[in-house]
Amino acid sequence: MIDEKKQYGLWTAIAMIIGICVGSGIFFKVGNILAFTGGNVFLGVLVFIIGALCIIFGSLSLTNLAQRTTKNGGMVAYFEEFFSESTASAFGWYQTFLYFPTIGVVVSWAAGTYTTMLLDLPQTMSYQMGIGFCYMLFFYCLNILSSQFAGWFQIVSTITKLIPLLGMGFIALFWSKETPVVPPTVPLVEKTDVGLGWLAALAPMAFSYDGWPIALSISHEVKGGSQTMKKALCFGPIIVLIVYLSYFLGLTHILGPEYILSMGEGAVMEVGEMLFGHIGQKVILLFILVALFGVINGVTLGHIRMPYALATKNMLPNSQKIVENYHQKKIGSRSAIIALLTSCGWFIIHYLTQYFQLMGLGDIGEIAIVFGYMWYIALYFKVIQLYLDKDIKETFTGLISPILAILGGLIILFGGFYDNPVFEFISFGICFLFCLFGYITFRKNQSNNMIKQ
Repeated sequence: MIDEKKQYGLWTAIAMIIGICVGSGIFFKVGNILAFTGGNVFLGVLVFIIGALCIIFGSLSLTNLAQRTTKNGGMVAYFEEFFSESTASAFGWYQTFLYFPTIGVVVSWAAGTYTTMLLDLPQTMSYQMGIGFCYMLFFYCLNILSSQFAGWFQIVSTITKLIPLLGMGFIALFWSKETPVVPPTVPLVEKTDVGLGWLAALAPMAFSYDGWPIALSISHEVKGGSQTMKKALCFGPIIVLIVYLSYFLGLTHILGPEYILSMGEGAVMEVGEMLFGHIGQKVILLFILVALFGVINGVTLGHIRMPYALATKNMLPNSQKIVENYHQKKIGSRSAIIALLTSCGWFIIHYLTQYFQLMGLGDIGEIAIVFGYMWYIALYFKVIQLYLDKDIKETFTGLISPILAILGGLIILFGGFYDNPVFEFISFGICFLFCLFGYITFRKNQSNNMIKQ
């Protein structure tokens, strides 16, 4: 395998983490989090902090593994280096053919939905899905034709989306007006004591923070290698936490918990109208679209590299042809096509599940989220083992961070099953199926190579 071109810097890596984590969810998850916490702002802040600590301690732990391997594939390389190739193949298939594409598809659909709202187009599934599919195709083409421009776009879109989120907290510092009154036509929802029910808020919170592992897929193309990624994995999650708390506290201060609980997703639109007048809703929708574009681009940027990374490890059918094609074309066309076709397939599945309402309370984007924490926890245990073997010297990143990351991961797993146990059991079954395909494929390729020898 030839060396990869070092084309991304620290800011692109940080922007990728922030850009993927901060999507449209934060604009609307405030209502969900307050609902689960019974309108308790303190518990809401606690949920945000737990979510952030999971990725802060998790990413700090994984920097130990990043420093000890030069292989490509992000987390796939970690499982290959510290577990086994067959385990890495199982995880790689889960990431490449389930995790990356389902997230990208759902976010593209959301972008299509908000575009119809922004442009006053018919609110039909055909319009929403059609526009979303065009967005998905555009960002795949952008990343295939110019990875450098895609990196620049990631930085610009990340900066743009942070403006309203940080701005909400800044405005709240000087906001002295009374909180708005809930319209008479809307039932008033007051604050309640939910007991341990607030733990269910960790499920939507996990989705709001999810995506940071995708940045690891470009680690072998980052200038400075593992040292640069270590900085990105430290600063990125902290910035995300600051942004989320700024928006959450700002919104609850301006509108009040009861108003947000009563109005639901309409609350954020009310803020736009209060701040910018009759065009306020359009302004908010525009910022949401930019946030979504950053997520789609970041996911795509990581996804098109994954088939090639698996092929270099002989984890796909016809792996050698994929690798040779990548080196000949310089942009990994066959790898990118596999990624694109996978996303197109999931887009069709998503359309059918939404049209026939087959997913119950969830969508395909939620299938792989919670399951991933089971894999992350396995890596955290490996870091602890390396520390106990005295391979890792730092006590904080080698012992304290992985222990806290494991606790955070277990809380999110518990929260996911607590919120919707039936859906999570089905999701885990689907994920295990993809892992099994990956395991079998690698074993089959390995047997074929032994026969040829």
